Amino acid sequence: MPSFAYRQCFRLLFAALLALGLAACSTLGQRDPLRIGVAGIEPLPGQGLEARFAVKLRVQNPNDTPIDYNGIAMDLEVNGQPLASGVSDQRGTLARYSEAVITVPLTVSAFSAVRQFWGLTENTPAQKMPYVIKGKLAGGLFGTVRFKESGQLSWPEVTGITP
Repeated sequence: MPSFAYRQCFRLLFAALLALGLAACSTLGQRDPLRIGVAGIEPLPGQGLEARFAVKLRVQNPNDTPIDYNGIAMDLEVNGQPLASGVSDQRGTLARYSEAVITVPLTVSAFSAVRQFWGLTENTPAQKMPYVIKGKLAGGLFGTVRFKESGQLSWPEVTGITP
């Protein structure tokens, strides 16, 4: 007979944990995506054949809740090819409805630069090249916020040159 009591107790405990889990998930509201823009780029010293840059990102939080972060990772693609990546262990808080500038050191390997160069020479020179910035603001198990921003890089038109 004691096993029947243990089963009843186990079922009751399982139901309570399930209810608590569902209640916890319902408190994780939907967030609007972060708005990311490149605010500036500064050169950094590199090693060997790599180029390094300090990319300043303007991060806007359009949500009603603050976002705590304790690290950032970022990748940059140009013309559909990876070009640069970087990480930073910066910590901070993006207050509700606020913005901040976060600096991330990015590294461009020599192979990525060569791949981009060959991609430009194989195709007809275009006035615009698509880019994608992907990354995440780390914030613990459930606090990580991913972001993705895309656009086009415009090259100035060359005028006055005749063949």
